[in-house]
Amino acid sequence: MSIRRLPEHLVNRIAAGEVVERPASALKELVENAIDAGATRIAVELSAGGVERIAVADDGCGMAPAEIALALERHATSKLPHEDIDRVETLGFRGEALPSIASVARVTIESRPAGAEGWARVVDNGAVVREGPAALPPGTRVVVEGLFARVPARRKFLRSTRAEYAACLDVVRRLALARPEIAFAVEHDARRTLSVPAQHDRPERVAALTDRALADNAVAIDFVRDEVVLGGVAGLPTFHRGVADHQYLFVNGRPVKDRLLLGALRGAYAEMMPRDRHAVVALFLDLPADLVDVNVHPAKTEVRFRDPAMIRGTIVSGLRRALDAAGHRAVQRPSEDALAMWRPEPLAAIPMHDGQASLLERPSGQSYLNDYRPTFISAPPQARAEPAWGTPPETGEHPLGVARGQVSKTYIVAEAADGLVLVDQHAAHERLVLERMRRALAGGTVASQALLLPEVVELEEPACDRLEARAGELAELGLELERFGPRAMLVRATPALLGSADPSGLVTDLADELAAFDEALSLRERLDAVAGTMACHGSVRAGRVLSVAEMNALLREMEATPHSGQCNHGRPTWVKLAHGDIEKLFGRR
Repeated sequence: MSIRRLPEHLVNRIAAGEVVERPASALKELVENAIDAGATRIAVELSAGGVERIAVADDGCGMAPAEIALALERHATSKLPHEDIDRVETLGFRGEALPSIASVARVTIESRPAGAEGWARVVDNGAVVREGPAALPPGTRVVVEGLFARVPARRKFLRSTRAEYAACLDVVRRLALARPEIAFAVEHDARRTLSVPAQHDRPERVAALTDRALADNAVAIDFVRDEVVLGGVAGLPTFHRGVADHQYLFVNGRPVKDRLLLGALRGAYAEMMPRDRHAVVALFLDLPADLVDVNVHPAKTEVRFRDPAMIRGTIVSGLRRALDAAGHRAVQRPSEDALAMWRPEPLAAIPMHDGQASLLERPSGQSYLNDYRPTFISAPPQARAEPAWGTPPETGEHPLGVARGQVSKTYIVAEAADGLVLVDQHAAHERLVLERMRRALAGGTVASQALLLPEVVELEEPACDRLEARAGELAELGLELERFGPRAMLVRATPALLGSADPSGLVTDLADELAAFDEALSLRERLDAVAGTMACHGSVRAGRVLSVAEMNALLREMEATPHSGQCNHGRPTWVKLAHGDIEKLFGRR
């Protein structure tokens, strides 16, 4: 079989398979071209999820007739004037998008530079069918119709109209996040679905395009390391979603989906979020062009960094510093389902004893109960009283209020200036213990408490192997272990911060935790994960009665401790019923 040169139209279709996978891919290329052209307004029109029609109009610099013809040739671009591919500053640069799209669809390009006449060129699946003058304002308008109409093998793999439209909308949303100075509008089947004006406030643009509630439940990121600048907004650890569709990552203004960045994001939120939940973030990484390679894949959504470890460290440090500054903040939006559980119910009918009846009689012998219809009263709450050793502090002095009692030996009830605060004592103390351990680690090692009699913990041999391999790291956290035969570990000391922890349960849980470790994790990340498991064993358990002084001490430490708004597993440690919520429960508003 002899080697032959492939015809031009087949080469274009092969290239289209890499660049144009679905309508969203074509839309991404067209909108990026509009951005690179200096547009300040970009309007997108879609039909049938972009399968039947995509139209992108902008007010950019426009193209002359000869430039339109050249733009439809492969590897023709205006974005590499100096042939320095290591310093790409535009979104597009390959010169493949337009000819690839035109080889699998009918493409109409209309363009007009400022001060010149407009011109149009129509290409139908690789063949020029018409060109001539066109009337339009300065800028460019590109219409793509019948994508893959003549490539049925590709068209049948497209998803439903709804799914293709969702992908197109996600593309525009990401590009709109990257360029807040540009106004964007999207219409689908003649219905306006997205419209954002040009604005220079990045957090405001992020909230408008993701979740309005993010504005009240996020922290701003502003971190610089050497020549790398990290900006954007990050949701509080308790403001999370079940899928990662609200994680927006940008490198030099380019939307990317990079494993390194996603891994750094998970590392930054480690021990602050449930494993099956995902943070809501929009991170913008800006660095010199020679430190990142964007010429990795034709779709340009993957990048490679010259120093990936430094980039990962920058993201983790920047995010954690911002989340540390959030202090004890947590998402405070009472669930509608939870509020609906508060229903006025009739009091339990409990007959009165003779002693109770005598207490309810007026001096004249007439019963107080004559003033009311019910002839029964509810059972008195079982509670305890403590002597008051001073005047209780004012609620306005403390964000989490002043302890008023304890419910089910699990939840602390506190009164704040703006509502009622409920605190999960185990979850809250678990976070406090973890943060104490982290502070101790930062100062060296965690102090250990030697056991009077070392305890033998029997485990499976692979679990013992994992613990033995990490013995040095565990010792930094105050847990001293020795191998005691093939299927047992000897515990000589436990972290002093944990108090009288159960060594057997602690070591067993740690063995399970180490089994899930990724070897790529840094030492600090592994120590953080282990510390989180230890903190769970050393915290105040549900079911323990606390004194008022202990409850208030817990509240005050929470107010002074970073991340105390969520436990080590990502659940909130406290919730607040604002005065307005309480009034709703009683029908006052």
